[in-house]
Amino acid sequence: MSEPDQDHVVPVSAPMAGTVIDLSDVPDPVFSSKAVGDGLGIEPADDGAIVSPLDATVTMVAGTGHAIGFKSESGLEVLLHLGVDTVELEGAPFDLSVKVGDTVKAGQPLGTMDLEAVRAAGKATTAIVVLTNTMTHLADLTVTTGRTEAGTAIATATLKGEDDDAAPTGASSTEVDAGATDGARTDGLTGFDATAADIITGIGGSDNVRSVLHCITRVRFYLKDESLADDEAVADLDGVIDVVKSGGQYQVVIGPDVVDVYDAVVAQLPNAGAGDQAADVEVVERPTTLWGWVKLGFSSLIGVITGSMIPVVGMLAASGILKGLLALLVQFKVVTEASNTFHFIDAMSSSMFFFLPIIVGFTAAKRLGADPIVVAIIGGVLCYPSVVDMSKNADDVITVGRTVFNADFFGIPVSLPAGNAYAYSIFPIIVGAWLASKIEPWLKKMLPAVIRPIFGPLIEIFVVSALILLVFGPVVMLVSGGIATVINAVLGFNYTLAGLLIGGFYQCLVIFGLHWAVIPIISSELANPGYSHLNAIVSATMIAQGGGALAVWLKVRDARIKRMAAPATISAFCGVTEPAMYGLNLKYGRIFITASIGGAVGGLLTGLLNVNMWGFTGGFVGFPSFVNPKGMDASFTGFWIAGVAALLVSFLCTYFFGFKQADFDKERTVKKVRLGNREPVAK
Repeated sequence: MSEPDQDHVVPVSAPMAGTVIDLSDVPDPVFSSKAVGDGLGIEPADDGAIVSPLDATVTMVAGTGHAIGFKSESGLEVLLHLGVDTVELEGAPFDLSVKVGDTVKAGQPLGTMDLEAVRAAGKATTAIVVLTNTMTHLADLTVTTGRTEAGTAIATATLKGEDDDAAPTGASSTEVDAGATDGARTDGLTGFDATAADIITGIGGSDNVRSVLHCITRVRFYLKDESLADDEAVADLDGVIDVVKSGGQYQVVIGPDVVDVYDAVVAQLPNAGAGDQAADVEVVERPTTLWGWVKLGFSSLIGVITGSMIPVVGMLAASGILKGLLALLVQFKVVTEASNTFHFIDAMSSSMFFFLPIIVGFTAAKRLGADPIVVAIIGGVLCYPSVVDMSKNADDVITVGRTVFNADFFGIPVSLPAGNAYAYSIFPIIVGAWLASKIEPWLKKMLPAVIRPIFGPLIEIFVVSALILLVFGPVVMLVSGGIATVINAVLGFNYTLAGLLIGGFYQCLVIFGLHWAVIPIISSELANPGYSHLNAIVSATMIAQGGGALAVWLKVRDARIKRMAAPATISAFCGVTEPAMYGLNLKYGRIFITASIGGAVGGLLTGLLNVNMWGFTGGFVGFPSFVNPKGMDASFTGFWIAGVAALLVSFLCTYFFGFKQADFDKERTVKKVRLGNREPVAK
């Protein structure tokens, strides 16, 4: 080959400050083996600033922010991969300022990577620069290893000349390999379609595929049974670089043509489609015992509940804090409950809770793979004004045992929760989302495509809404009624014992939305004799859950978790525990237990000190509710003693025993794509 001229030499700059290492030393076997192409790695210093490695046009920005693609005027294609397996962090550590089509210069700032957040998630921060069309364009690459600053030249890529022995310009290795199969198959498939068909066959057929997604270089399958996959056969396929198994995923390494192969795979799967709106998934072994199935069922239920609530935790925290501020404004007589100002602020703080079935319906549907718009509409049925009004109507009420039927549906008695129907609730609509996920595939199979867009949602809304109103909703009410009976019995037996038991277990009711069963008891107490023992105990449990979140905020290193823990703590102290519960304490189970221990201690002291409460607002922000209208008494002092004790016990138990940093490092937020969903995937 002749000596290259200046047009065939492309300088490559360091995309981050740090230490340049050989590509063979990067902690990813696919990149280190140079299967994707030649290149280099950088172990970043403390600065997370990212700059362009060369003069080029931006050809790709990953939806998760972990990778950027470039193409120089000379045709060199470069992939900048930020960290290892950081696709699983869903963009949290990355803040990029470029988009596809932008022209950039070497050293031009592109954004930042939160190195601490990546490390806290248990991922390597290594930045990897790969020349993805090495086979067709690269003649030589010289790399200068060692310490460097961002934007400093660290490598020189020498491109092949016209007289070099190369594949056709612009053709990637995958395209050449896949094309080699043309005319040699009996099924008539060529190119990427042929590669996809062979991959599906090699992994055990389409029936063995639970879900599929892709990152920058790999098609990632969740298989029903990995033992059915022939690893060697798949790895030997034309167009496939390697096979990797990690985190419950069967990863087929493709390289730069991953999107084309992925699209071909999806097109050949039954009810093909993909999207970014499916559930988090963790592949677990099938239980072999009854107790194993019970544990799996419970953990799956908790996973669905927390997965459905986490997207709205921030809004719940904001609403809870606003509720607390409004309560203070009223208690210090800045506004009155009869004023328009009060009602406007009340609407701002309460709408999130009142319309919770709609919002959680949307997120639960995304979690379970159902249509989120349809399930949100079903949630709207549960809190529709006329349905809420029915629950307040005392006329034509039929009582059977402890069940009150206050409406009917085609003459069938319906039992609606008194006062607000299913507004403020989450459990019935989560059941509805699960029902929708089972009904939708059947409707797609049974209904002709021409009428499916109209009659599919029509049938789904009618059937699922009716099942909730007639079956699942009343079951929740029945359980709630039983809980109320038990609570009343415990309160009547011994106030101190009631404080211990209710303080320890009350927040368990919040998980399933069953805590509304205690509202009638509290309302009755506030009406006569004018104060509530029960609400005073409940207030201590709110503070305890906030104490658990506070311990997380002070101890954990993960910046993303800290951002969630701070408002969750404030919200709990304002009397709204859902952000702390669903965002942190319940998700990392020991935290919920240690926080509940604090609640038990606070409840015990509340009962022992005979603390009463003259208002609804709980938590620290509700301290004026513990002032006796007839004059200050021991309840106010008892509130502070019980509240501070609940906070300290919860905080200390959580800080020292509730979690380890490894609990957060092991967290995975891999997106699951349910087949049959035709939403376009973000590429």
